[in-house]
Amino acid sequence: MRNTRVIAYEDTPRDVVATGSDYPSGTILPSHTHKRGQCLYAITGVLTVTTAEGSWVVPPRRALWIPTGVAHLVHMGGPTSTRSAYVLPDAAAKANLPARCTVISVSPLLHALLSEAVDLPAEYTLGDRDDYLMRLLVEEIARMPSLPLSTPLPQDPRLARLCQALMKSPSVDVDIDTMAHKADMSRRSFTRLFREQTGMSFSHWRQQACLLAALARLGHGQSVTRVAMELGYGSTSAFTAAFRRTLGAPPSHYLAAEDVS
Repeated sequence: MRNTRVIAYEDTPRDVVATGSDYPSGTILPSHTHKRGQCLYAITGVLTVTTAEGSWVVPPRRALWIPTGVAHLVHMGGPTSTRSAYVLPDAAAKANLPARCTVISVSPLLHALLSEAVDLPAEYTLGDRDDYLMRLLVEEIARMPSLPLSTPLPQDPRLARLCQALMKSPSVDVDIDTMAHKADMSRRSFTRLFREQTGMSFSHWRQQACLLAALARLGHGQSVTRVAMELGYGSTSAFTAAFRRTLGAPPSHYLAAEDVS
């Protein structure tokens, strides 16, 4: 089902339904939920998905698993083509799909399955080739490795507000003392609470937020040099080194639309 509103098919009596859509650059899908878990696959473009728990960046040829009922906003960086599989909660639980939003790799097989699934009828015949394809699709989603492409939000309202502001205008120059002062907290209290609620230090979180913002900006076509300077890095090489150290590969690796066909 291509360029079809999935809401019309969420009650289809099948474990999995699939849709494909194309969006112009800058499209925003307002916060919404699904009755099913969603595997949101970016064939082209860079997706930024935001929930109450944080933000996830999905480069080309990666996907985001979004559990049932999670309210999420989607921003399309650049012209974007997506494929999505929507899985009923029981089928997702049976396959041990993640309980939280997770960016995953996309194997050549998963790419092929998602590409094929969108052309199947909504009520495909059970027990035949289409049914087996959809079952394999769910199993392949479940075996994909996760990727460190998220920025969690703390639950404390003061910290969440400051983190949301920093995510809108990210910079590696923002220090702990400045954040603690704005939160009206001591440095020690800020550091302790931040780690408790995000699972990482503020400096790690700040760098993660900056690098994921960089991915989105690079997806819009900005140059590596411009992105590095805007985020406060002293040089392009310093930015590239930080990117590789944190995400395990240079920016070109994450933005290349690899041929998985």
